[in-house]
Amino acid sequence: MFKDYELEIVYQDEYLVVINKPTGLLVHKSMIDKDEIYFAMKMLRDQLDGQWVYPVHRLDKPTSGVLLFALDSHTAKLMCEQFASHTMQKTYIAIARGYVAESGTIDYALKEKLDKISDKDSSKFKEPQEAVTDFRCLCQVELNAKVGIYDTVRYSLVELKPYTGRKHQLRRHMKHINHHLLGDTKYGRGEHNKFIRKEYGMNRLLLHASELTVKHPYSQERLTFKAPFDEVFTLILKEFNFSLN
Repeated sequence: MFKDYELEIVYQDEYLVVINKPTGLLVHKSMIDKDEIYFAMKMLRDQLDGQWVYPVHRLDKPTSGVLLFALDSHTAKLMCEQFASHTMQKTYIAIARGYVAESGTIDYALKEKLDKISDKDSSKFKEPQEAVTDFRCLCQVELNAKVGIYDTVRYSLVELKPYTGRKHQLRRHMKHINHHLLGDTKYGRGEHNKFIRKEYGMNRLLLHASELTVKHPYSQERLTFKAPFDEVFTLILKEFNFSLN
């Protein structure tokens, strides 16, 4: 899938580089997917003629969108401090099942998700960690299609702003309020995933990191990086008549 793939670079200077990560691509090598051979970190390094890159944050493999790298270890340290202090702002766009409320905050602590391989030595008895997400409903649609026991199906286009960075936070928080994200094979609803696969050819999680706002580590300028949707996400927005305007 990613052989000869060229990553879309949305910003670059002598300290930072930002890409629009495609869905299905790991940020770096992981024991979770030990057979995977393509990683954003290595692909970007190759694209930049061997320049070493340092990931400042992560996106889940099925999530697309803004991904920030530093070009040296000191810059990476400064940027990681922004993420740790929550002074940056992340914005995601997603499609969820049901009619999501106009706006609100999900303040629901999450237990740490441990991987059987990479986290085998970690304690399994940690207290749930604070997790907070703001959401805003942008559009809603009702389709004349039978999914499960209902004769029509409702979906919402939502904007999500996480203020903490727990593993799978947005997907787990939307499940918690019973508005599972479409295409989520881990936390979503199988009947809805099957519906969008059959009717629209959707084989991806409909969650996209659309914007990231940070302070430049040296100029202190406030920067906002934006990543456009891929063709698949754009198609479903059009099919559902969803608009971000």
